[in-house]
Amino acid sequence: MKAIRKQNLLAVALMGGLVACTTAQAQTAESTYKFERDFPTAEAAQKAHDDADYQRAVTAYRFWFPTVTHEGVFNGLRELGVKDNESVGIFMSQPHHVFFTPNSDTPYGFAVLDLKAGPMVIELPPGNFICIAMDHNEQWILDMGLPGPDKGQGGKHLIVPRDYKGEVPKGYYVGKSATHKFLAAIRALPSNGDLKGALESLRKIKIYPLSTAASPVTLKFVDFSDKPADMTALKWEDNIQYWQRLHGIIDYEPLVEEFGPMYGALKALGIEKGKPFNPDARMTGILTRAAKDARDQLLVSAFASTRPDRVVWPDRRWEWASLNANYDFKTDNGPDLEARDRWMAHAQGSSPAMFSRSPGAGSLYWLGFRDKQGAYLDGGKTYKLSVPLPVPARLFWSVTTYDADTRSEIQTDQNKAALRSMFEMKDAAGTSAELYFGPNAPDGQEGHWIKTSPGKGWFVFFRIYGPEGPAFDGTWKPGDFELVK
Repeated sequence: MKAIRKQNLLAVALMGGLVACTTAQAQTAESTYKFERDFPTAEAAQKAHDDADYQRAVTAYRFWFPTVTHEGVFNGLRELGVKDNESVGIFMSQPHHVFFTPNSDTPYGFAVLDLKAGPMVIELPPGNFICIAMDHNEQWILDMGLPGPDKGQGGKHLIVPRDYKGEVPKGYYVGKSATHKFLAAIRALPSNGDLKGALESLRKIKIYPLSTAASPVTLKFVDFSDKPADMTALKWEDNIQYWQRLHGIIDYEPLVEEFGPMYGALKALGIEKGKPFNPDARMTGILTRAAKDARDQLLVSAFASTRPDRVVWPDRRWEWASLNANYDFKTDNGPDLEARDRWMAHAQGSSPAMFSRSPGAGSLYWLGFRDKQGAYLDGGKTYKLSVPLPVPARLFWSVTTYDADTRSEIQTDQNKAALRSMFEMKDAAGTSAELYFGPNAPDGQEGHWIKTSPGKGWFVFFRIYGPEGPAFDGTWKPGDFELVK
């Protein structure tokens, strides 16, 4: 034992000497911070403080981005009169609904629910519903409907707080939320392309407090299909409002145990539960700079990742919208932060069904933002996309176009952002369907064309619902975007 202890002490001594040597070399080389007699100068100390706060802020921003963008959804609903625990907003997604990468294939229903008032019930009738419950930090709670435990046969789903001690009645599928507020997001799959019928089917869903289960007091429905909406945090994400909104969330919600280190980072920046957030001029400047830079770093993850596993097929420019097939971005060696950053930069919500890469399950999302030569897609140019037929979709497929700035459906006077197998492409025949994108429609292709805006960048999600084997094994794949001259 003594020999082992001596060896350990020697190792520590050698390591200490190595660290001391390395530190001395670093300080005598081109050190970022100036030291005199081994102590930092006043100027060096101030720079180190500023740099440390900035670095903490960038890291904190990226981690809490899903939380703040989710609050953007909550806030947008409230501005439309969709009140927490009182109403469900339903809408057919259109370009005037600003929301991270929605689809135009299915109507949506959104409800912000608050468990401070007690557990909430989401009761689904049998039908083609795809539903998800996500907490305030955009963490998955429960799938419902077709991808959920009820398998589309209908059922009662109960959402309770994570630390709930009350009795859970029989006959419920139960999900536990780490936060008081959570979002119930519902989609209704159209039957035979009947969007209006799918929208109306959402009204058959009942959401109510468990305390009223004997005689349910259900939430009312607010249809805002024709109203402009902004359900994003775009107006906050590059300025001090980001941190102000985040402070409000931290102050309201319970602390999430697994987020411990990130609460520490916020505390160092002046954001702490139960305490006011009043940054001085110095900290305001640092937080504002960090918000701008961190937001841009997220967009680099989305549109300029260097990860080899981003590529779907080596002979195509298409990339996986999600780098990781795990909805929670967990791996055996810790969280996949790059995958989390990439997804959350331009999308909202994740669930096991959404991220499944197995035939017949859920849906596939491919991301396209470069042409065949590797250049970013330009709203001032015209492109053709060839889609081989038939597409291996058990249900349907679509290509939806988004503005690279807002990450929402592209807005032009055409008022259209998607080409869909149930609608615009339903009569496509032959060996391939030709889709067009550009400021002007090629002659005779007006029905298969999405208008883009000169001076703007854009990207698409290629979605396959109920993807079949060829979509995975490479025996089927869409072409690349090709310039039309």
